Amino acid sequence: MLRALHKFPGLIAALLIVVMTLSGAALSLLPALEVVQAPAQSEPTLSVATLADRIANAYPGVEQIRRAPSGRITAFYFDAGRPGAAIIDPATGSGVAAYEASAFQRWMTNLHRSLFLDDAGRLSAAAGAAALLVLSISGLMLTARRVGGWRRFFSRLRGPLMGRLHVEVARLTVAGLLLSSITALLMTASTFDLLPQNSVPAFPTEVSGQTGAAPGAMALLRETPVNSLRELTFPYPGDPTDVFTLKTAGGEGYLDQGTGAVLAWTDAGTWQRMNETIYMLHTGQGMAWLGLVLGLMALGAPFMAVTGVVLWLQARRARPRIKGNVPAAQADTILLVGSEGGSTWGFAATLHGAMTQAGRKVHAAPMAQFSPDRYRQAEQVIVLAATYGEGTAPASAKGFLDRLAALPKAPAMPLAVLGFGDRQFPDFCAYAADVARMAEQKGWEAVLPMATVDRQSPQEFARWGRDLGAALGQPLDLSHSPAIPPSHMLTLISRRDYGAEMQTPAAILRFALPKSGLWARLTRRGLGRYAAGDLLGIVAEGSHVPRFYSLASGQNDGFVEICVSRHPGGLCSGQLMDLAPGDSVKGFVRRNPDFRPASNRKPVILIGAGTGIGPLAGFARANTAHRPMHLYFGARHPDSDLFYGTEMQEWREDGRLASVTTAFSRTSARFYVQDALRADAIQIAKLIGEGAQVLVCGGRDMAAGVADALADILMPAGLPPAVLKAQGRYVEDTY
Repeated sequence: MLRALHKFPGLIAALLIVVMTLSGAALSLLPALEVVQAPAQSEPTLSVATLADRIANAYPGVEQIRRAPSGRITAFYFDAGRPGAAIIDPATGSGVAAYEASAFQRWMTNLHRSLFLDDAGRLSAAAGAAALLVLSISGLMLTARRVGGWRRFFSRLRGPLMGRLHVEVARLTVAGLLLSSITALLMTASTFDLLPQNSVPAFPTEVSGQTGAAPGAMALLRETPVNSLRELTFPYPGDPTDVFTLKTAGGEGYLDQGTGAVLAWTDAGTWQRMNETIYMLHTGQGMAWLGLVLGLMALGAPFMAVTGVVLWLQARRARPRIKGNVPAAQADTILLVGSEGGSTWGFAATLHGAMTQAGRKVHAAPMAQFSPDRYRQAEQVIVLAATYGEGTAPASAKGFLDRLAALPKAPAMPLAVLGFGDRQFPDFCAYAADVARMAEQKGWEAVLPMATVDRQSPQEFARWGRDLGAALGQPLDLSHSPAIPPSHMLTLISRRDYGAEMQTPAAILRFALPKSGLWARLTRRGLGRYAAGDLLGIVAEGSHVPRFYSLASGQNDGFVEICVSRHPGGLCSGQLMDLAPGDSVKGFVRRNPDFRPASNRKPVILIGAGTGIGPLAGFARANTAHRPMHLYFGARHPDSDLFYGTEMQEWREDGRLASVTTAFSRTSARFYVQDALRADAIQIAKLIGEGAQVLVCGGRDMAAGVADALADILMPAGLPPAVLKAQGRYVEDTY
């Protein structure tokens, strides 16, 4: 419900919101310009009486004096029957510049307030403000849910770049958008008399009939400071029945033009003060700095509108159209999908196709459409569930757990649950685990235990498919091929081999950057920008599934470098290890922005083993600013597996690495990297206390041992790895 409340108003009202916020941003500049243009008032105690006398001497035909919230004073007058207007210097009462209403300001104001459509336009503008208010509130709630609560509202974001940009801009601008949308709705309500109006004094019916009193002789004008003036209107010349009309911050009333006596007066009420405050908060008039801030924040709305539409389109494209989807009532297999960005639907399409080919009648639907009473012929239910944010339900799974909890008894057909996630996040597959846990509590029979797929691994998905097929009594081959970006030919220019003595062949492979013209770079058809820690996807010959290797170089290095070890039976690693300088292979870059040093000067602890040294070496190579980086590296033997041994020494000497600690498991000491951490526990605890970030790269078993060691080291400080992960200070890239 919350996502729908955020998505649909944004899509429907996107263009209207863009128009309103851009025009509002333009208008926000005007109060600041008025402040700059207005002559400074050097007399803080200047009264309206003195100001009016000065202006009347300079302009005998003065008709009205107005003071804008910016402090600018304008006099409107007649000279030889011709109307005129001037911006006044209050020190002299003379004009410093002719006042001319800006055609651009009128045009932009009419666009912003009513879209040039009078009352219908005002209602449309109000609808845009209402949509913006709904988007702001729902966006706040979605962001809090994504990061794990209001206390972590400004914590570091993870995920695809477009989604992070959308939320980052929202966090910076939402306060201003809330204020602008609420005040816009209140101003519209006031325009249509939906709010109480200010009381206005009745025009006096009895006057002295005298004329000619100077404003300087009128007591009320002498008592009224210019700073509180709104308008002073002079009586029509030659009409003894007319009066002075005074409007101030404290109220408004009428003064006799002959005696200066107050004929009628009404103090400003609560609603007048409230309306003036609302006007000031919305326009910045009277508080120019606020107008500029709100204008800058308003520019976030068009950006979020564009990125929001892009995210919506990406989600739609990512969800494939599943052919041969059998109606729920006729299906023997119900496939329910919980997806946020759409990638899980790709796996669902692969599973649907394989089961259909095996003779099954399959119905695929979002988990949010869970309805067991419709599954009349179903023999099993299969759930593919991703996790959103900090362990919450993804977009297409909203309400599933509530529907399951409300069932009087568990469905008769058994259940299989497969979770999709990323192990570097602390809440890996947490939502799928919640589904499996509630199903077990409900007594829902399981086809097989819950399984997980890490970082959309086709191999893990295929392995689970074989287990599912065995449980269902029929072979099931799930060959999932994610969409592969355009690849480029990478030519090997050098290689360094390791591990032969330990029967674990590995190599550092360095490729030349593919040549691309200016147009290809501008249209992002080249390899694109990349940094150490990003992933190089290699599509081996005879395979449609890419294998990913962490980059040990950045674009500024001028080459593409990875560390590779030969895996028994590994098609891709085998082809890479067989390359000789001059040979080429197809590859593409996938961004991995979460695995890299944070943008600050705090220490970094780099922990890796084997070929996991690759991205860590890239971080050290790029550390020309000499940020404190401490490397802990584990390998089998120093004579055969010391990747980047020469470079480590050089980086240590030139300050790119503050310290280097190695651990070798195939020497007489049999020392592992987690042992090195425990031996250096005091230093590790000190660095973490200084705000250090931990980056771990290598095999999962090594990463688990590192996590256990750090948990023991940091237990006295109450900072377990789970807390550091939640803070973005402990990041893993494991395989």
